[in-house]
Amino acid sequence: MTLKLIVNQMPVEVDVNAEASLLGVLREQLGLTGSKPGCGEGECGACTVLLDGKAVRSCFTPAGDALNREILTIEGLERDGQLHPLQQAFLDTGAFQCGYCTPGMIMSAMSLLNSCPDPNREEIVAAMQGNICRCGTYNRIIRAVRQAASTLNAAGVGERAEREKEAAV
Repeated sequence: MTLKLIVNQMPVEVDVNAEASLLGVLREQLGLTGSKPGCGEGECGACTVLLDGKAVRSCFTPAGDALNREILTIEGLERDGQLHPLQQAFLDTGAFQCGYCTPGMIMSAMSLLNSCPDPNREEIVAAMQGNICRCGTYNRIIRAVRQAASTLNAAGVGERAEREKEAAV
């Protein structure tokens, strides 16, 4: 079956069984290997991607469930060679060691920031519960999410002020 997907803002068509895992389609059909296979049961979070802005475990999400929906992978965050502020914050704070869980952590954090632009520590911890970091860098991950929220909020304020200034002219 040919599935029409929208991956990282690009329409793509893949010939697969609609029940194939979204993770398999992303990695094997589209060459997007940022999302990692982990437990295969949706428990570790290494395979997390965004589907219409919300975190999903791609290892057990059927590809057919993503038909004509927006899929965002870790590869889709950077723009014009610039890391997304969340990616940059993970680097700045040393929020990863081995890096295996990092794409899933970042995508779960992105989902949180989409719905809660200025999360407190408890909200971050709750949102990240489904992601396992075997290296134990949880405190640095929390710092990274807070830093990214601050950066994104400052940029949003600047963009909003710019739009308001243009509208006044």
